[in-house]
Amino acid sequence: MDGKASDPFSSEAEQLPGAGVMGRLWLPKGVSGTVIKDWVDRRRKSIRPWAGFVDQRKFSKPRNFGELCQRVVRNLNTYHSNYTFIFLGLILYCIISSPMLLIALGVFAGAFYIIHLKTLEKKLVVFGRELTQGHQLGLAGGVSFPVFWLAGAGSAVFWILGATLVVIGSHAAFRELESSDMDELLMEPV
Repeated sequence: MDGKASDPFSSEAEQLPGAGVMGRLWLPKGVSGTVIKDWVDRRRKSIRPWAGFVDQRKFSKPRNFGELCQRVVRNLNTYHSNYTFIFLGLILYCIISSPMLLIALGVFAGAFYIIHLKTLEKKLVVFGRELTQGHQLGLAGGVSFPVFWLAGAGSAVFWILGATLVVIGSHAAFRELESSDMDELLMEPV
């Protein structure tokens, strides 16, 4: 394992163009900081105005199940970037509002960093096999699992999924379609 070429924590990673904070973080193979930055930029460019997104005059009860399905499909397609940011905001809220989750994430990052430093000094061999970066990540997860369990990470995940489903689902179901969308989706009511 070449320490300098594959060390995401080295000072050389900071000198790469566009490496910033994302370049210093460990990312899976094939995913660079620029890929993530491009994804976020595309989401921000395709975001619909928040004033129109939450305009109360555009909400109404669907007349039937067919119209409900049309609204959900079209609104998910139209507001996918807004929904992505709502989901990320709920994740951020959950992490910030739970100090134990912050500690658990810190333990995970610290365990991964310590394991990574150990592999730079000498290859880690467990049961006669060298640990790859994926194995290191799994080992860090195993070390920090008790802290995540004590912090209630499982319930936090289900809270985030439930809150996302309720917020996004209700918006998609009750937000009226734009007039241009109605022309495209003329279906017979069920």
